[in-house]
Amino acid sequence: MTHHGPDPSPEPTEAGGGVRSVKSAERTIAVLEYLSSADHACSLREVSADLKLPRASAYALLTTLVNTGWIDADNAGRYRIGLRALRAGASYVEHDDVVQRAQPVMNELNIELGETVHLARLDGAEIVYLATNISRHSLAVVSRPGRRLPSWATGLGKAILAGHPWDEVDQLLPETLTPRTVHTFTDRAALRAELEEIRRRGHAVDEQESTIGLRCFAVALDFSSPPTEALSCSIPVVRLDADRERHIVTALLRARTRIVH
Repeated sequence: MTHHGPDPSPEPTEAGGGVRSVKSAERTIAVLEYLSSADHACSLREVSADLKLPRASAYALLTTLVNTGWIDADNAGRYRIGLRALRAGASYVEHDDVVQRAQPVMNELNIELGETVHLARLDGAEIVYLATNISRHSLAVVSRPGRRLPSWATGLGKAILAGHPWDEVDQLLPETLTPRTVHTFTDRAALRAELEEIRRRGHAVDEQESTIGLRCFAVALDFSSPPTEALSCSIPVVRLDADRERHIVTALLRARTRIVH
């Protein structure tokens, strides 16, 4: 007799009642995340050692991912993230509700200010850039969509963290706040005071904490409470004065209102 109702056989579960994870899938994801965050093409030895995978298992995973287009291999046997992963990432951004709402306003903000405008989201202790409008000036520093940076070292990250209770922020951040420049906050007490000041002021300022020579102004986007996204404008300090700073902050606050409401 054909059975038309729900499958009476439950999925395998762990002792806690959750669905059992699939080790091969976990390893595949680990390899993709490892290669996507690497700043160079990686050898089999590096992948195997850094991810603590048996060499044969790592090779089988890498070969499968190359054959399916998720990663690329060069003639020297080094691996990097592939076009299929780029397509998946682009699809995520294209269909993201926040990006769709923010992008038209970012376009106008970029035209008004002539400077680089970024949209980013908090992911763990890092921010991930979702969208970027590049400055019309030749002197510009750009973070492309998909790039990850420490939240405590960026205006975008600090704007978001300022909307979270300190206890949550303290648990979220790593034990050591690794600096990107000599200006990065590495002391928890100083960072906490900075986040309190951001809450009072209503916007965050990255004072060359991520990139020397660059100042970034950022505001959190309150789609949720606490916020998980922020909007920023980055500008080389050589093009800044007090009037320019006020104009940028005012434009960012106006843009936030248009995006969120």
